[in-house]
Amino acid sequence: MRKLAFAMNVSLDGYTAAPGDNLGWSTPSDELFQWWSDRVGSTGLALYGRRLWETMSSHWPTADQQPGATPAEIEFARRWRDMPKVVFSSMKSTVDWNTRLVAGDAVTEITRLKADDGGSMDIGGATLAAAAMRAGLIDEYAIVTHPVLVGGGTPFFTTLDNCVNLSLIETRMFPGGVVLTRYETRR
Repeated sequence: MRKLAFAMNVSLDGYTAAPGDNLGWSTPSDELFQWWSDRVGSTGLALYGRRLWETMSSHWPTADQQPGATPAEIEFARRWRDMPKVVFSSMKSTVDWNTRLVAGDAVTEITRLKADDGGSMDIGGATLAAAAMRAGLIDEYAIVTHPVLVGGGTPFFTTLDNCVNLSLIETRMFPGGVVLTRYETRR
């Protein structure tokens, strides 16, 4: 059975994006960018909601070909293109870059994917992750907390019907006061 992790940059007040889908507050240091790149390189399958997919696919497929691309950006772009991906959307009709489109019920498909053999899975996109969270499908939360209050926007956590008990499995400091905390779901 595959493990499913929800990993995102989060403001101190709990948002993955500020109002207007502003992500400017979450620009990573070189060390944090490398952590994200290594995570992408070790992910067996990435699950994306439509909006996060559109954000990622608007930049990373050709980021390594842009003038001034750093070695780290070139590496991330290659890893991102190579990583198998599933996009959940009833609004998209096509996807590229080693990606499969699912228009049906996300919880049913994620449950099926978790039962398969293979590497770990990361889920991204607040709406998609919220559905998986409410269904009890997330095994790990990797919260990269930035020292900023954005005052509103897209929350990392959704409203739940039941308490979810977690165990802290890692903490790490990054430059600029950014803190990684990883929690495993206790079942």
